[in-house]
Parts: sequence; structure tokens; C-alpha cells
Amino acid sequence: MRNPLFLFAILTLALSGCSLNGNLKDTLKDSLRNPLDKIQPYKLEIPQGNVITQEMVDKLKPGMTRAQVRFVLGTPLVVDAFRTNRWDFVYTLQKGGKTLESRRITILFDGDVLQAVEGNVVAANPVVEVKP
Repeated sequence: MRNPLFLFAILTLALSGCSLNGNLKDTLKDSLRNPLDKIQPYKLEIPQGNVITQEMVDKLKPGMTRAQVRFVLGTPLVVDAFRTNRWDFVYTLQKGGKTLESRRITILFDGDVLQAVEGNVVAANPVVEVKP
């Protein structure tokens, strides 16, 4: 009599393992997959545009000429043919197709003289508009 009860207990425990939790099933399924599926190509960091640092922006002073601004910041990425008084500097850093960092700065001139700086990189001492 004792033997059939023991056999019933073992059989119950063995069959209860067949009804695994859904998450546990997925975990087991993932562990049995081909390990080469987890290997992905290396994705480089891709910096694009003009690197603009806070130190560079801090060097901008009212009344600087275009040549002086170009010396401090470098050649602008975008020069609008219809609005020659505006230079745009854009910088993005991407890794794996996701943008990690994005900066934009716009330099406005009045003739050949620096008038204003706009964008998400701002000068510690903001450039005030120069009025003649």
C-alpha cells in the first residue's frame, strides 16, 4: 500500500513540471536558441557636424568679425544663400543608430560684426545685441 502512494507522489511531482510558467518557458526557449543569434555587428559612434564646446562659445564677444568667429568656431556647417547674416553650426553624436548628443548654435551678424548667438550651447556671458 505504501508503494503505490509513493509512486503517486513521484508521478504528481513529475507531471507538475510539465506545466511551466510562461516566463520560464520563454527563458528555457531563449537558452536553447542558437548562440550566434545574439552576436551583433559593432556599431561605431558617428560624430557629425561641427564640434562646439562651451569654451569655444565663451570666446565669442560682441563686435567680433566673421573671420574672428570662423577662427574660434571653424567653418559653419550651413551658410544660407538667402540670409548671409546667419551661420548655423550643428553637431550630433550617434551610436547604434540612436542620437546620444545633439547641439545647435546660430550666429547672427550685422554686416560683418557679430550681433547675437542663439541655440542650445549658450555663452557664459551672453552676447548682447550690438546697436549702432
